Amino acid sequence: MTVVEHLEELRHRIVICLWAIGIAAVIAWFLYPPVVAFLRAPYCNFTEANPSMSPVAGCDLVFTSPIDGMLVKMKTVFFIALGLALPVLLYQLWAFIVPGLTAREKKWSIPFVVSSFLLFLLGAAFAFLTLPKALGFMLGFAGEGVVPLLSFDKYLSFVFLVTLAFGVSFLLPVLLVFLELVGVVSPQWLAKYRRYAFFVIMLFAAIITPSSDPYSMLGMGIPMYLFYEGAIIVGRLAKREPKTG
Repeated sequence: MTVVEHLEELRHRIVICLWAIGIAAVIAWFLYPPVVAFLRAPYCNFTEANPSMSPVAGCDLVFTSPIDGMLVKMKTVFFIALGLALPVLLYQLWAFIVPGLTAREKKWSIPFVVSSFLLFLLGAAFAFLTLPKALGFMLGFAGEGVVPLLSFDKYLSFVFLVTLAFGVSFLLPVLLVFLELVGVVSPQWLAKYRRYAFFVIMLFAAIITPSSDPYSMLGMGIPMYLFYEGAIIVGRLAKREPKTG
């Protein structure tokens, strides 16, 4: 393909992604109330478990500007739409890369999309498992006599950042297996530097988690290292397959 053809292909893929996000946004608009209730649940559980730290508003979130409510709703709908459209976005990304791959590498298209989507969901689930502990650690850090009064915008931004950080970090095995398939790294190379990888992964988890609390760091770092080891195993199995094309 020429440079112009590559640009045309990229434009085509971007248009499809925009259409997917637009359609998903319509669905996300109607999903907004239950999603916000679900996102508020960790904070409500914290205030119920710690009545002495419960603000006057209980677990209700506040906003201080007339337009904050509208802006937060639009932002929340956008993030929900991204989540709904994620399978389409991942497939379009892979479809753009596929023409430069061999026939053996192309057969991994569907596993790539499915595993990426499932791993992102798994990362989001881990984020919500660690969120109550993370909130308790951070909100209780100020000590007695101080109660939180969280704004709608900042709380949801924090939750989205934590979810995004976990979701993206859990895509590590997909990236490593892809690099193994195209020959950038080998399973032997990954195995050789696993001790360094463990240190880098833990450092990455400590930096990328917005709360920087130990629960979130371990909740991200330990699965990421297990995925690293899993990528080595998958890479070795893939190398044993007979090569075609």
